[in-house]
Amino acid sequence: MNRWRIRKGDTVQVIAGKDRGARGEILEVLREKRRVIVKGVNLCVKHQKPSVSSPGGLMKAERSIHASNVMLVDSSDDKPTRVGVKIENGKKARVSKRTGSAIN
Repeated sequence: MNRWRIRKGDTVQVIAGKDRGARGEILEVLREKRRVIVKGVNLCVKHQKPSVSSPGGLMKAERSIHASNVMLVDSSDDKPTRVGVKIENGKKARVSKRTGSAIN
């Protein structure tokens, strides 16, 4: 996957894996590993030792999932869509393959 058409802050839907159908916002993009961290998806339980700043105990944390397992959700019709690129006025703009509308 040479071209990254999803970015931090985008709303995506999981299309494969144990969390299939879940939606969330991208918190982080790990380009070197081709993975993304999605809010509320692929949660794991982490045992945290108590410290001054946190009480410790069992903490839930998001783990990364492969970028090919998520699709961008089109804001105009609220359905997952593939992303294309269109050049307008010398600048690249992301567009929805489903509706053809621009993605902000």
